[in-house]
Amino acid sequence: MEAKQCIAAVTGGASGLGEATVMDLLNGGAKVAIFDFDAKKGEALSERLGSDVVFCKTDVSDENSVQEAVNYTVSSFGAINVLVNCAGIGAAAKVLGKKGPLPIAGFESVVKVNLIGTINTIRLAAEKMMDNTPNDDGERGVIINTASVAAFDGQIGQAAYSASKAGVVGMTLPIAREFADYGIRVNTIAPGLFLTPMLAGLPEKVQNALGQMVPFPKRLGRPAEFARLVMEIVENTMLNGETIRLDGGIRMAPK
Repeated sequence: MEAKQCIAAVTGGASGLGEATVMDLLNGGAKVAIFDFDAKKGEALSERLGSDVVFCKTDVSDENSVQEAVNYTVSSFGAINVLVNCAGIGAAAKVLGKKGPLPIAGFESVVKVNLIGTINTIRLAAEKMMDNTPNDDGERGVIINTASVAAFDGQIGQAAYSASKAGVVGMTLPIAREFADYGIRVNTIAPGLFLTPMLAGLPEKVQNALGQMVPFPKRLGRPAEFARLVMEIVENTMLNGETIRLDGGIRMAPK
């Protein structure tokens, strides 16, 4: 699918990996809907980028919120044929910590946003993609999810985060197989250590130390590099049912 033919929704699109993806899609000629819970950032970004971008305040874990955002995208641009799931949260906690067992509510909240939120947006966006006219390859849509290397190399304290991201990896192939009959491709990117807002808030010395953990290049990943892979997945029709590690070759240590 050519980027200039895309009408895309990007969850978590107001910052970090999502914002970089919004910018690349827009520069490629796409129209983009930003789905984000942060209304202040989302509205400011949408206003700055112009008429080919709309903002929808969205809680990805809430069915009604996502349905309203999807409907607004279709009413604004006429369709939706690309979904990029970048929304996510993380909370480090041991299963058996100094204050006792891991609070189950904390585990549930991470899974609710990262895993339930991802399938929630997939199912509601894909329903609209079914209405699209297929291109010459029979393609109606492209879905790209964000997992993490923590899905494979989870560190101590990452039980909730790793479980949620492993769930995203685990459902990629089954959904891709199901959606193949509809002409909708499904892929997942598993980033390593990237300079997202969470890491950007750390002291420069800490950022550099984290970057040195990467075999090559010895630095944190840049959101623009994530966005570049999104664009390749969108435009390369043979990429389907795959989880791609984007991590500079890192394999995380236990802690």
